[in-house]
Amino acid sequence: MRLCLVVAFLGALLAAPTQAKTPATPLILISIDGLRPGDVLDAEARGLKVPHLRRFVAEGWSANGVVGVLPTLTYPSHTTLITGVAPRRHRIVNNLTFDPTNINQTGWYWYTSDIAVPTLWDAAHAAGITTGNVHWPVSVGGKIDYNLPQIWRTGHDDDRKLMRVLATPGLLDQLEHDLGPYPQGIDESVEGDAGRTRFAERLIALRHPGFITVYLTGLDHVQHVFGPDTAEAHAALERIDAMVGQLMAALPGANVAVVSDHGFLPITTDVNLFGAFIKAGLIQVSGGKVTGWDAVPWFAGGSAAVVMARRDDPALRTRVAALLAQLRNDPQTHIATILDHDELVRRGAGEQADWFVEFSAGTEMGRDPLAPLVAPSTLKGMHGYDPGVPEMQSVFFLLGPAVHGRRSLGTIDMRQIAPTLAKLMHARLASAELPPL
Repeated sequence: MRLCLVVAFLGALLAAPTQAKTPATPLILISIDGLRPGDVLDAEARGLKVPHLRRFVAEGWSANGVVGVLPTLTYPSHTTLITGVAPRRHRIVNNLTFDPTNINQTGWYWYTSDIAVPTLWDAAHAAGITTGNVHWPVSVGGKIDYNLPQIWRTGHDDDRKLMRVLATPGLLDQLEHDLGPYPQGIDESVEGDAGRTRFAERLIALRHPGFITVYLTGLDHVQHVFGPDTAEAHAALERIDAMVGQLMAALPGANVAVVSDHGFLPITTDVNLFGAFIKAGLIQVSGGKVTGWDAVPWFAGGSAAVVMARRDDPALRTRVAALLAQLRNDPQTHIATILDHDELVRRGAGEQADWFVEFSAGTEMGRDPLAPLVAPSTLKGMHGYDPGVPEMQSVFFLLGPAVHGRRSLGTIDMRQIAPTLAKLMHARLASAELPPL
């Protein structure tokens, strides 16, 4: 009888599901979109008052710069930050999905099902750690215990219904009961960040996740509209610094990592590649809509991918190559270089594009197919340039019980961040391309 009871007891233990838990030292991963290293490292010289971020430099680990991935856009970069691999492997190769006829109505890579490798959320789960998320890119449908994913469509109130369906069941209702309406996903303002910070604080207080990701986008938005190193950008960052302080206070004793996805450059000029491809007969348009295409540019900020409809068509390849050479030889386009498919693959940018047009500083790809080839830019700041451009470097700061004294890390590779954070959680991210710091 005793033997039977012991066997039954052991069988019940083995059959019982593993309960997620909070690690001895929780981890908060905060992303500040568009934050440049100098905005923190040289804050005093730039007239910036960012005491919470400066504390990371004074007491913790700080990188002089983080060399990002190609392209230096928000979604590919954030997916590298959460996986430790380049876009070619994680498959998030742009912000916008490739959609030359716009049937997806400007859809982004919102869904974690598009990520082809494990994430830090997955690694935490495997280690038995509860996870939370507020607004991190490419988080819809993620295996996250308490998830407020980033998504939007139009900003209409129907977006609120969509968010309620896609968030962890019951979570948004509970948080909104205490705090009022959650900011719309399309809201990229500093005020939107302030609202999401309040929701992150409340989520931490109620659910105590062992690993939580929080994404703040207001600085990026302001730098696009007004440019970097402007009074407006500095004011935005100072407000966001206070939000970092709020998040740190919400989980005392946690390890806290602050990252960004890319740097920023001021711009003055749009180059309308769409119009050039239409004029060359490579894109067919009727009634303002694309009705057919043989080759099309794919917007990437300070760069543009070019995709052919038929990669194995030598005549088409010759036509597109001739057009790109013509554009590059025109000095007013400020094209710095054009990478071919093999070079893109070698540099980890992905398989889909046939060429990649990289503009010089001050120039971006335009969005209006009816505009002239070269026109004044509608925005004042942009990213998406080659990751080797120093101004595109991003940040990595770490503070908490795992950090023993101040340490400068020098310049690091963005792919080193995820395995480092996995190691802090005593989790494994075996797919990462580089070892932890």
